[in-house]
Amino acid sequence: MKKKNPKKQSIQHIAAALQLSPATISRVLNNHPHVHEATRSKVMTMVEQVGYKRNVMASGLRTNKTHTIGLIVPRISMFVHTEIITAIQNGLHAHGYNLIICQSNDSLAIEQDLAQTLYASRVDAVIVACTLFTSDFSHFDVLTDNDIPVLFYDRVPVKPYPACIIKGDDFRGAYLATAHLVELGSRRIAYISGPMSCNIYIDRYAGFEQAMRQHRVDIDPDRIFYHELTVDNARKALHRLFARRPYPDAVLCANDLTALTVLTFAKEKGISIPQELRIVGYSNDPRSSIVTPSITTVEQFPGRIGQVIVSEVLKLLKHGREGLLQEMAPIVTPVELIRRMST
Repeated sequence: MKKKNPKKQSIQHIAAALQLSPATISRVLNNHPHVHEATRSKVMTMVEQVGYKRNVMASGLRTNKTHTIGLIVPRISMFVHTEIITAIQNGLHAHGYNLIICQSNDSLAIEQDLAQTLYASRVDAVIVACTLFTSDFSHFDVLTDNDIPVLFYDRVPVKPYPACIIKGDDFRGAYLATAHLVELGSRRIAYISGPMSCNIYIDRYAGFEQAMRQHRVDIDPDRIFYHELTVDNARKALHRLFARRPYPDAVLCANDLTALTVLTFAKEKGISIPQELRIVGYSNDPRSSIVTPSITTVEQFPGRIGQVIVSEVLKLLKHGREGLLQEMAPIVTPVELIRRMST
């Protein structure tokens, strides 16, 4: 059958051609679960033949739903977020939702603009991993005040906020990593942390501190650093750590990029790993397993996090925000210490 002009096609035309009700056609196009598979197949075949294009905006105006979810991430290039984004998009697509992916570049000003943009785009829900420096979350009020569910993951509000919270067990991850170093005999442990304006680094430092105190190992403030976890900042910290003896005998890093930088620095200085210096990273970046020696790290299971996010978003869309959030505690996803040759 020759395709007709899509502008002239409508649900009513398709319904008349198939001798079905317009409501049935609409249910198929909206991926409604209670449609017989034979009917779904017949409708979709006709849709393809006539070249029908659903007007999502018009449909959204009628139903107040666009079947579109907004996602704000700090940087798409970050390994953990790349894996999570893939899981979210695949999971939502399977349930008939499209995903708008936005990048804040760790800029609070951009994040504020993106919240407004997604609201204006009439998204059904918004998923957010915040910037390192977001402490005031009021720019998301335009969403929550208009009954658009907001779900925060990874980097989340420290203070109560009317949103679903999904976070990794960062306290346990850092605790396991620190205890591992102490049990191997390390006592002069340096810790390179991200900014303490962000919940993940607050929790990871707390896990580090708990393990050190529990094992009665002194915490030397001169061996603790708080900064954005870049290569340049890591090298500056390492030059300070190795400017005078006694050198640290272990470095716990709050991400794998920093751990890889420590490994490179140690090789440049002729420091043997792990005999003279043990290294632990965080996040299980694929690069940590292919360098020599491979780097001990903390697995966050980003694919699993993405699946949990999809599940919770679908619950919010189905049941509404108010009933779910009144007594909702943060959902904490598991971590695991991956022991490799750097320790």
